[in-house]
Parts: sequence; C-alpha cells; structure tokens
Amino acid sequence: MSSFDKQEGGAHYKGMAIQPFDYIQRNGMDWASGNVVKYISRHRSKNGAEDVRKAIHYCQMLLEVEYGEIQKARPSD
Repeated sequence: MSSFDKQEGGAHYKGMAIQPFDYIQRNGMDWASGNVVKYISRHRSKNGAEDVRKAIHYCQMLLEVEYGEIQKARPSD
C-alpha cells in the first residue's frame, strides 16, 4: 500500500478532489506557501477559525520575508 492511500490523524484531506500535498508538490511551492494551502484547505473539516488564522499568519510571514512588509500591531496584540 502506498503512503498516499492513507492518512494519519483523521480524514480531513481524503474527500478533497486535489489533496493539498499533491497541489503543493506539483506546483513546487515553498514550505510557508504550502502551509497556507494546507490550512485553508482543511479549515471547514478540522480546526475552523484556528486554521484560517494559521493560514493568515503564514501569509503575513511571506509578506515580511519576501516583500519586506511588516504588519503593524493591533491594540489587542
């Protein structure tokens, strides 16, 4: 059995037409961009708003590292 035929820790990716791993690999995405895809793909079936916040966090890191944009702190941060 191929490792691609199973999923550890749940089934939140199994029902997807294109699994995040395949999309990330085939498009040669870096680690941070891949995490954006992973978290936004699974938010409805796994951790909800927490996964959306994680995807946003990785987007913010990409903006900082690749484009020099540093987010201003919000009063609640």
